[in-house]
Amino acid sequence: MSTKISVSVLVHAAIEHVWECYTNPNYITKWNFADPSWHCPIAENDLTVGGKYFAKMEAKDCSIGFDFTAIYTSVITLKQLSYRMGDGREVITIFEQRENGTSVTTSFDAENENAIELQQTG
Repeated sequence: MSTKISVSVLVHAAIEHVWECYTNPNYITKWNFADPSWHCPIAENDLTVGGKYFAKMEAKDCSIGFDFTAIYTSVITLKQLSYRMGDGREVITIFEQRENGTSVTTSFDAENENAIELQQTG
């Protein structure tokens, strides 16, 4: 049994806007990196069950990088996304409208290469 990691954030915006920013490749390339020294120059997203998510992640100095891929197992517009990463780990993201914005919670199977704390803050 793998360790599950959950990360939540409250975004002070309507759920429709948050969903669009989270799923549209034009926005994904602007936020999908854990550290200011990294970036996401390319993103593709087929937001259908069986569809592929792809993001090229790399250090801005091009010293290191990797391709992140996943296949959607569930898509419920404005509510939930589930996918399986290329290494088989499962991810679920839940969107919930709140009075003061949108709650986004992502839970995923931890991997064994990096510390739990690093995965959670990343």
